[in-house]
Amino acid sequence: MLETYGIAVPQASTAETPSEAAEAVATLDGQAVIKAQVLTGGRGKAGGVRVVDSVEQAKEAAAEILAMRIKGMAVKCVMIAKRLDIRAEYYAGITIDRRAKSVILILSTAGGMDIEETASQEPQKIRRFVMAGPAVPHRTLSEWLSPIFADEAILNQATRTVKNLYRLFREKDCSLVEINPLVVTAQGQLIGADAKIVFDDSGIPRHPDIARLRNPEEYTTEELQAKEAGLSFVSLDGEIGCMVNGAGLAMATMDGIKLAGGTVANFLDVGGSSDPQKVINAMRILLRNEKLKVILVNIFGGITRCDDIAKGILTAQEQLDIKAPLVIRLIGTNEQEGLDMLRKAGMVVTRNMTEAIRNAVECARGGARS
Repeated sequence: MLETYGIAVPQASTAETPSEAAEAVATLDGQAVIKAQVLTGGRGKAGGVRVVDSVEQAKEAAAEILAMRIKGMAVKCVMIAKRLDIRAEYYAGITIDRRAKSVILILSTAGGMDIEETASQEPQKIRRFVMAGPAVPHRTLSEWLSPIFADEAILNQATRTVKNLYRLFREKDCSLVEINPLVVTAQGQLIGADAKIVFDDSGIPRHPDIARLRNPEEYTTEELQAKEAGLSFVSLDGEIGCMVNGAGLAMATMDGIKLAGGTVANFLDVGGSSDPQKVINAMRILLRNEKLKVILVNIFGGITRCDDIAKGILTAQEQLDIKAPLVIRLIGTNEQEGLDMLRKAGMVVTRNMTEAIRNAVECARGGARS
């Protein structure tokens, strides 16, 4: 994608076996870098990036990397990239600065593996430039970049690179485009040696080419099922399963659980429709979590009617044989009907959110899932 937008990158290919890696390195005269292709950072420090000087070294290194797990992720593929004679490394990233209410360019002369530490310990090495409007004037950007890139030839390349990065960022609906490191070679070329792009999920429907790049391993089974069911769901590591209507209330519920000393198992927004089947689907997804100790249902009924939520809960109880304790808070449209239905079935419900959260946390502390 960077190459498509006129940004220089190393010659590279991918391989899934040591033999394929050796063949690829042979086309690069034996001088290559072999990189683990996993969806996480820290590959270099984990030993997932190796520099090789021969086809034999490449085959051995690829075999070792393909047998690794990096942060729990199995390495199934490696990238074989042409070695670069690097003379300087930079970090260049474009992202959204919510304080500035603008897209911002972040640039540092301290590119490489420890850019995060640099940002926290030596913030003076990080420069920021507000990218106002759909395009930044070439001269304005060049003047801002000139203290970093003193050589005029490199400065011209840097200006073009940043402008192309910004164009990619806007046209592909990104939330982050970063090159780290952005290197200057001995031949006087500015090259993006490694990169990361984060796309805004809300923009994906406009970009079928990007949608095809999705990796199933990015998502848990629960997240994939939720997507099919039309639910907004994110897996977390806690013990209290949450089913809430509305993203804002869901976030507030999670904050409340954390404040009360509990841990959250997921984010789940069942949306604004009054469809009992959505509740059943949501319950089925929550129950897949083996760590689950309690389910907290927090509904503020507006478009979503409390009686329909109650019907969904009762049907789910019958169909799914829910063993985990349920803590239910209902308030809003048709709340009395919903409360009556659940109380008649012997369930404990409340209109108070704080009380419901406190009960859920106490329930989670009380023992393992029955």
